[in-house]
Amino acid sequence: MKLSIVTTLYRSEQYVNEFYELISSNANKITNDYEIVFVNDGSPDNSVECVLEIRKKDNKVKLIDLSRNFGHHYAIMAGLNFALGEYIYLTDCDLEVSPETIIAFNDKIVQQKIDVVYGFQETRKGRFIEKQGGGLFWKMINKLGNLDIPKNVVTERLMSRRYVENLISLGDRNLFLAGMMSWTGFSQLGVPVLKMQRKGNSTYSAMKRIKLATEAITSFSVVPLKMMFNLGILITLASILGIVFIVIRKLIFPEQILIGYTSLMIMIMLALGIIVCALGIIGMYISKIFIQTQNRPLYIIKNIYA
Repeated sequence: MKLSIVTTLYRSEQYVNEFYELISSNANKITNDYEIVFVNDGSPDNSVECVLEIRKKDNKVKLIDLSRNFGHHYAIMAGLNFALGEYIYLTDCDLEVSPETIIAFNDKIVQQKIDVVYGFQETRKGRFIEKQGGGLFWKMINKLGNLDIPKNVVTERLMSRRYVENLISLGDRNLFLAGMMSWTGFSQLGVPVLKMQRKGNSTYSAMKRIKLATEAITSFSVVPLKMMFNLGILITLASILGIVFIVIRKLIFPEQILIGYTSLMIMIMLALGIIVCALGIIGMYISKIFIQTQNRPLYIIKNIYA
């Protein structure tokens, strides 16, 4: 098979039919030998029923129905594992990025004979907080993780079979795909794309974004652990200096009563806060080790319609 198109479903009922019409039309301009793989990530609406209706008239449409909602990145991995194409195009079906993008990506990957063409936003869409927060996120993960992940990358990318097979072989149970896709290497080219505002509300809540940021940092960086160690050393040195100061002062001025209950309590509370924070950071890394060693599958497939 020449081309596989992989996309995920979560509250996608309103987009499915239009997405199918557009992506199949553009895929036909590249090759007649293609498949469209939908992965249902436990969508609570009628997304599955919409895809099954489309399948009745087009056997190029495949559906992987997961047993529950595992998360966007896990659903993507299910689709990549199932895809059979020589090239795999990954995209979201919410039409924020035009399905015509697949043609531009295909032209680039053929002309330059590379393994990956990925999309990125030159200017992030959304409100001020979303724009600034997104920019800060990419700077932070690259600095802490010693990576070179292109900022403002989008889901859309066209990948060679050998690249996808090596990406899957990483075996990570804690998924941060942007980092994994960058770390995998091979020849990659970024192409600017225009990302429009989706019709409905985004399913990526603020809490999901925070969780993703935490996943990204703890998956590709040990800097937080090193920072806590260095902070602990500094506090220890400061405490020793403080003790030396108090002892010397008492020896020089033995008649003085050392008063400092308030400052002492502040220091105790500060030390306690730092200790709890440090234990929390260590706990996050231990939890990732726990998840990795459990060796549970990334997802469970309920039904396959192929």
